[in-house]
Amino acid sequence: MRSWKTLSRRVILDHSRFLVVENHTVELPDGRVIPDWPWVITPDYVNIVAVTEDGEFLCFRQTKYGVDGLSLATVGGYIEPGEEPLAAARRELLEETGYEAPEWVDLGHFRVDGNRGAGTAYLFMARGARRVAEPDADDLEEQELFHLSRSEVQAALVAGEFKLLGWTAIVALALLHLHGED
Repeated sequence: MRSWKTLSRRVILDHSRFLVVENHTVELPDGRVIPDWPWVITPDYVNIVAVTEDGEFLCFRQTKYGVDGLSLATVGGYIEPGEEPLAAARRELLEETGYEAPEWVDLGHFRVDGNRGAGTAYLFMARGARRVAEPDADDLEEQELFHLSRSEVQAALVAGEFKLLGWTAIVALALLHLHGED
């Protein structure tokens, strides 16, 4: 099976470092050419499932502009230019929660949209997290940090309380990883 081939690309919207839209001309494996394939460029980001020394999961209850009502959320944020994903994960955990963790598990990295781009999500689990500082986040949304047991996180996952696909995926991956250790 052959991949699609990008023949050309042109920026049609350069809004900010958070959003660029390009128009690509692509060639399909059968030789057909699509002259106007939209491609979205957003920064890569990290999400972290943080588990404390006591085995509790750090979660936020927060609002997001694109989500109706309150949602449970994991720690996360954009990777800065030139920053390694694990370094970004450590920085985001400390900034958003005031916690550090000695053990980090790479849960994988995934393209956000297989047809339109939209960045890559790097997913981590931080284990043995302990509070070392006050949070110093610059997040726009209001959020409340609290601790959940593993069974409470599982129940929240099944109930759809993590309302973004990325948060749902990382929580499920972390729980699968932990289940494999049982």
